[in-house]
Amino acid sequence: MELYYPLILDGANGTELQKRGYDGSVCTEAWVLEHPEVMRKLQEEYVEAGSNVVYAPTFGANRVKLEENGIFNQVGDFNKRLVAISKEAVEGSNAIVAGDIATTGKFLAPVGDVTFADLYDIYHEQAEAMEEAGVDMFVIETIMTVPDARAALLAVKDVSDKPVLVSFTCDENGRTLTGSDVRAALVIMQGMGIDAFGLNCSTGPAEMLEQAKRLRDLAEVPLAIKPNAGLPKSVNGKTVYDCPPNEFVKHTREFSELGGALFGGCCGTGPEHIAKIAPELSDFELRKPDPEFRDKIVCATEKDAFILEPGIEAGEIIECGPDLEERLRKANKNDSQIITVKISCESDLDEFEAAQYVIRKPLCIVCDDAAFLDEALKLYQGRALYAGSLSDEELAPLKRRYGLIF
Repeated sequence: MELYYPLILDGANGTELQKRGYDGSVCTEAWVLEHPEVMRKLQEEYVEAGSNVVYAPTFGANRVKLEENGIFNQVGDFNKRLVAISKEAVEGSNAIVAGDIATTGKFLAPVGDVTFADLYDIYHEQAEAMEEAGVDMFVIETIMTVPDARAALLAVKDVSDKPVLVSFTCDENGRTLTGSDVRAALVIMQGMGIDAFGLNCSTGPAEMLEQAKRLRDLAEVPLAIKPNAGLPKSVNGKTVYDCPPNEFVKHTREFSELGGALFGGCCGTGPEHIAKIAPELSDFELRKPDPEFRDKIVCATEKDAFILEPGIEAGEIIECGPDLEERLRKANKNDSQIITVKISCESDLDEFEAAQYVIRKPLCIVCDDAAFLDEALKLYQGRALYAGSLSDEELAPLKRRYGLIF
């Protein structure tokens, strides 16, 4: 299906369910399955308030999160039953259901103990169940790491051709928990073929507006905004959000002028917040993406985005080996604009996977084997350039899948 704009997303599930009886004694997904009428009623209220899209309550229904709550071997069953609740809630309306995928909370080495292949398998299991359940689109949201986003997106695209929105959460400086700039995340994700890119959670509308301004010049896809109802505060030991509906939608028009086309709410927002969005978009006109750097080379490491002039040369080639990490650190400090690494064999891939996290400049990969290049691009948590002898025909699918620049 093709998305139409503007799309009004729903508001919070978690904070609203807490108001309606959820006490945190079990995981949210298990509680919803025990009280489906509460979730169904909430989503019906969102649709009545103007939501075109409701998120299925599958936020934490991946294998890792379920097992942390003592629930084993039920990913498929949980996701299918949770999606069914949302499909019932939108029945008879024009609203659609998004399969909601969120972070595992796991990190790649050297910080954590999972591999990229592990992340992919976890997300593939969940995405496959959602596709079988009949979601209309996918939302990969509240993402804090680029590897999570990339693994989830690759998994979704391997089971479905439906639209995908990827939404990160960041601090007021535009950095994620692991230090990635959301501008880098945008460059990586849109290179991999997402339909929209967004921000959600962490901050209120005013703070999120400032990050939307930073994203606008690089955006080639519509932007999505799903802020909290203000910055969270602690009052008498409870977390509260004090941004009322009229204040919440104050910047909606400005968001639309920056390329915003999907609007909703996160923590602390409810149907009363969503009801105020549509009137602010009565004269909405989709701003076609017009990034300032369209004629430049836009690439990214996991942490930062870079704008390069066309025709840049690959420079000195670094061969893989046991000391690759040390040589990459030195390359970060030399005068070249990019780092060039050659991949020639299976052992090179292992060494590259272990050392690539230290790269702080744009990366160019030299490789003359399409299978090895495919694997290297899967492992690299950025958007890379290519130099080598492979044909455009061989490189085209890698451009579509990973955003390869050649």
